[in-house]
Amino acid sequence: MAHALPAGLPLALLDRFGDIPPACSLAALRKVVDTTFRDAHYKEALLGLRERADEPLALYVHVPFCHVRCLYCACNTTITHSEERVDQYLDMLDREMAMVTELIGPGRVVDQLHVGGGTPNHLNEPQLARLMEIVERHFALLDHACTSIECNPRRTSAGQLDLIYGLGFRRVSFGVQDLNTNVQRAIGRVQSLDMVRDVYLTARETGFESINLDLIYGLPFQTPASFQATLDRIVELGPDRIACFSYAHDPLTRPHQHAISLDDLPTPVEKLSLLHQAVETFTDAGYRWVGLDVFARKDDELTCAQEERRLYRNAIGYTPMPGKQVLGFGPSGIGEVSGALVQNAADLRTWQRLIAAGSLPVGRGRRLTDQERRRREALLYLMCNLELPASSARWLGNEYERFCSHAGQGLLVVTDDKIQVTEAGRYLLHGLCVSQDASLDWVTTQWQATAES
Repeated sequence: MAHALPAGLPLALLDRFGDIPPACSLAALRKVVDTTFRDAHYKEALLGLRERADEPLALYVHVPFCHVRCLYCACNTTITHSEERVDQYLDMLDREMAMVTELIGPGRVVDQLHVGGGTPNHLNEPQLARLMEIVERHFALLDHACTSIECNPRRTSAGQLDLIYGLGFRRVSFGVQDLNTNVQRAIGRVQSLDMVRDVYLTARETGFESINLDLIYGLPFQTPASFQATLDRIVELGPDRIACFSYAHDPLTRPHQHAISLDDLPTPVEKLSLLHQAVETFTDAGYRWVGLDVFARKDDELTCAQEERRLYRNAIGYTPMPGKQVLGFGPSGIGEVSGALVQNAADLRTWQRLIAAGSLPVGRGRRLTDQERRRREALLYLMCNLELPASSARWLGNEYERFCSHAGQGLLVVTDDKIQVTEAGRYLLHGLCVSQDASLDWVTTQWQATAES
């Protein structure tokens, strides 16, 4: 039975502030992307970073390979069974990092590393070891650095987890999505509860400090009863964190999603009810709802950071770390450098060709003005910490009055001291903030995937 939605949630605003269709998000994003932002502009931003040699960096490395394509997939990935193609990618990743460190200085300190995809554990053991050798040759990882990697449970073994841990990763995230067989068949990702449990317990025994499980709500054939069964099994496993993402159906830019029928998807209200079901289940089990889509234990560093109003969200995700300089590597890698938003070319061949020609593989980007940067920081603060001090609210500029008008719709509470998000407002917070500044969607916009043999 569906859980009742929060009292006061204005369902009439779902079309405006609910799940923004990816095509609409991309159209809005194009308005804030400078199509003339190229290699020279990124070099300028990197040289600016060179002047702040003591500032720790965060690294995002995108591994653009999968064994098969899941039908719900919104990630930039290449389907390949060729080890040679992966080796060529590593060759170019090495060259890309060399070009960047030549500009910012070698051996820069890194306090956050995330390897995502695609499927990073699609790489074989020598390739995984080489990837980390490349990173550590160009950068200096702090002993206490936050090191995380995404893994597909279906490609995971005990030996591989031992290697990943031995390479220095202390956080691992497994994509579960849903445990119902009918849903799994519809999205092309069949993996049993027993297999997921075995992988999870093996990761525990290996010694990972934090294990995250990813779920997706709004998938075909998800019902309140079937989703509740998945939520209950996840709670029984007891991961440190749970990410609960919204399924984004956009077959125009992701043709493989044509295999999923609109008739099999929940309605917007039903989908929102599934999210509320997750919120209630996980909070009842002792987790705290962090930011937009993460649930963490009450002693987790993200939970503590949100309670102390110092949570931040960069191109990698939520972090308690104050550093805001992110270098993105690999096809579609996203970075935030010296006030500029930068994304590498998403197409694998284009990314390789640009690097081979001696250019930084910029696909698109934008240098924010001071006003844009302040507005973005203010809205990010609100999205992370669920309130915004009055001293920072002025950064919203001319949008302040219009933003505050949503208090009348029950999404916000506005006082002389701050703007605060209501319980109902949390469910529409992403769309509300993106409607004020499309650049906030930069870190969640996914680019069309490509397929290669």
